[in-house]
Amino acid sequence: MLAAPRGFCAGVEKAIKALAWMVRVFDPPVYCYHEIVHNRHVVERFRAQGVIFVDDVDEVPIGAPLMLSAHGSAPAVVESARGREGVVVDAVCPLVTKVHHELKVRSRKGYTVLYIGHAGHEEAVGTMAVAPESVRLLEHGEDLEAMGDLDPTRSPVALLAQTTLSHDEWRGLMEAARQRFPDLWMPNRSDLCFATTNRQAALKAIASESDAVVVIGSANSSNTVALEKVALAGGCPRVLRINEADELPDDLTGTVGVTAGASAPEALVEAVIAR
Repeated sequence: MLAAPRGFCAGVEKAIKALAWMVRVFDPPVYCYHEIVHNRHVVERFRAQGVIFVDDVDEVPIGAPLMLSAHGSAPAVVESARGREGVVVDAVCPLVTKVHHELKVRSRKGYTVLYIGHAGHEEAVGTMAVAPESVRLLEHGEDLEAMGDLDPTRSPVALLAQTTLSHDEWRGLMEAARQRFPDLWMPNRSDLCFATTNRQAALKAIASESDAVVVIGSANSSNTVALEKVALAGGCPRVLRINEADELPDDLTGTVGVTAGASAPEALVEAVIAR
């Protein structure tokens, strides 16, 4: 059973097309700050075309073409990149830009912002750097318990989120935060990526009917890991995350559900089904 929708979201497709354009237009090497998307297959394909991925824009030679990844970058990184005298293309997902804007506005209004996200994830790092003095990371329930110094009568509290979380993971922390801070401000529209939540809903629809679920995507992809959690929570007894078809085991039996993270190209899905 093949989940639909699955695979590339619009933001990932836009970023990949933009980097492919840079590879065609500029002489190699083209530089990219962080992995363009969290998918090993996509990153290795671009490396073969002369793209160099860096974790510090200071590694980029002056004047060299540079792309900033879809996960979003800290304001200081964007400023540094644009000061290096080369062409800079910022491939940040529009929804991540929305969260950056929300954090900036709430910070200016005196809010303490609780940010639900994964420590060290590029999106979380870039977002929290927008207003580091006003934001606190909320990754686990016990993080709320450690916020005893927060007094909502003195400083209002807001809640934002990493866009690629599973809905269940976000909802649990959101409800705990609302219980702790009854007047908690939240955006009218959820920060969770609509494409990501759609893919999770599609997987939920088939997980309970599957003897095994295969999730295609890389281990450092937050939305791919979220799909694993959704399949397990949906009652599937066996969930496998793989990068490509060669990693499929030989003992799959019964009904197999297949889906792909938002950074996984459809060609990988087709190869898995063929295998």
